[in-house]
Amino acid sequence: MDADRPTRILVVANRTAGTARLLDEVNRRALAGPCEFALLIPDVGRDRKHPDWTLASALPLMRRAAGGRVGSVAGGADPLASIHNALTYGDFDEIIVSTRPVRFPRLRRRDLVDQVQRLGLPVTVLLPHGATVSNKQALAMMFDAGGPGGY
Repeated sequence: MDADRPTRILVVANRTAGTARLLDEVNRRALAGPCEFALLIPDVGRDRKHPDWTLASALPLMRRAAGGRVGSVAGGADPLASIHNALTYGDFDEIIVSTRPVRFPRLRRRDLVDQVQRLGLPVTVLLPHGATVSNKQALAMMFDAGGPGGY
C-alpha cells in the first residue's frame, strides 16, 4: 500500500448501517488517519417487519461520522458475492463487517465472517450494541446533511 494514499475501507452492513457502534468505528478510523470509505448494503431480503437500511438513508450518517465523502457499492442478495464483486472492481485495503447479534443464526453469521476473512484483507467485525438510529431519524438527518448527495 502506498503510504501517501488514504486507507480504503469497505464497510459491509445491512440492518446495522446506522448503529452507533458502526458510526463510532468509522469516526474513530477517520480521526486516526486519512481514510476513504465505501458502504455496501447487501439486499438480503424484503420479507421483514422493518425495512432494511438503504444507501439513501445510511450514507448521510456515515458521511457525518467519516467527516467527508463516503462512496457506495452496489450489493445483491448474496452478501459474500457482493463483497467479492466489490473487491474485484474496487481497490480496498480492509473490510469492516457490521452484523446483528440477534435474529441472525450464529453459524450463518460466523460462516460469512470466516469466508470474508479468507479473502486476504484485514477484517474488523462489529456486533452492534447500544443506541441505534431509525430509518425515520436517518431521513431527517439526511435533509439536515444536505440530501442524498450531501455530507
